[in-house]
Amino acid sequence: MKWRVGRQSTNVEDRRGQGMGAMGMGGMGLGGVALVVVVSLLFGKNPLEVLGAMSQQGAPAQTGEPPPPTEATQFVGTILASTEDVWTAVFKQGGSAYTPPHLVLFSGMVGSACGQASAAVGPFYCPNDQKVYIDTAFFDEMQARLGGGGDFAQAYVVAHEVGHHVQVLTGVAQQIEQARQRGARMEGDNGLSVRQELQADCYAGVWANLAQQQYQWLEAGDVEEALNTATAIGDDRLQRQQTGSVVPDSFTHGTSAQRVRWFRAGFDSGDANRCDTFKATTL
Repeated sequence: MKWRVGRQSTNVEDRRGQGMGAMGMGGMGLGGVALVVVVSLLFGKNPLEVLGAMSQQGAPAQTGEPPPPTEATQFVGTILASTEDVWTAVFKQGGSAYTPPHLVLFSGMVGSACGQASAAVGPFYCPNDQKVYIDTAFFDEMQARLGGGGDFAQAYVVAHEVGHHVQVLTGVAQQIEQARQRGARMEGDNGLSVRQELQADCYAGVWANLAQQQYQWLEAGDVEEALNTATAIGDDRLQRQQTGSVVPDSFTHGTSAQRVRWFRAGFDSGDANRCDTFKATTL
């Protein structure tokens, strides 16, 4: 991926070196934390709350200036800038304005308006402060332990989280939260959580299509990287890796096949209107 042709976003907050150290989870790696997440969902617990409580037993907070920019941080800034350009144009076509999110780079642990989170949880979007949170070390973990990776795969992850921001701006996220409060089914292979995540995958595909039209920066194998990553982080595959079995009733993000299908729906069309997973009869 020829990502260096793009500009850098000014909406990146670098908090690296200011959070709890990487051992803040008692040395727990990505696999262990993923198991905590799966088990938490099985028992109806909030994984962030569980992991946050565990982090209280970790190392003390670290302070200091963030390290200088690296290729990874520059890459994230370029991808974020591209999402800003793409969604600004899409929203303008629809007659509205796009307000981009800020992206927070951190190391180890980070505090957000949604609570404390460990880097091992992976990149996430917090609707309460409308910020994307990423520890770039996750990209190494993604390749080494989950079987997904590559620069375009990493860009897909960033674009997916920005997709959740789009859901806030369009009011979809608020409607889902209201439905949750009314007792609507969230988890499960047909639940609202899965539909929400698959729409974010589709939005990532829309971004990839429109950004490619602007920059022509994709190279041979790039799309396959994203599809391989979508496969690697499907609920069914993660559950099978961690517990040896699959529990569809606890799905929160969709199966590998569903994640690939909806990313391709956005990528092949470049049309955000094709991303209405909530009306889809088949995911």
